[in-house]
Amino acid sequence: MAYDPGAIDATLAAAVGDEPALIAELREAFLDSVQRGLTGLERARDAEGWQAAAWRLKGLAASFGAIRLMAIATEAATVPPQDVVMLRKLRRAVERL
Repeated sequence: MAYDPGAIDATLAAAVGDEPALIAELREAFLDSVQRGLTGLERARDAEGWQAAAWRLKGLAASFGAIRLMAIATEAATVPPQDVVMLRKLRRAVERL
């Protein structure tokens, strides 16, 4: 799946128009939320908590057009909690945002 670095900004621009300051503020809020979502996954100790955190991250990514992160979060919901390979994939996807 290709990564489109402009997808988030395009999604925000479609929602708020040509307001660079507002887009930057919303992008920062999105990135903060993504970090909290990733932390939730890292702290999840059971399958239910892990899956719930993965679905929250997926929904957040979908809302902002972060397609690659959405796909990886969807995949994360299907693996056991604290899967090291999955956490690494998620961290890389977040770093690319």
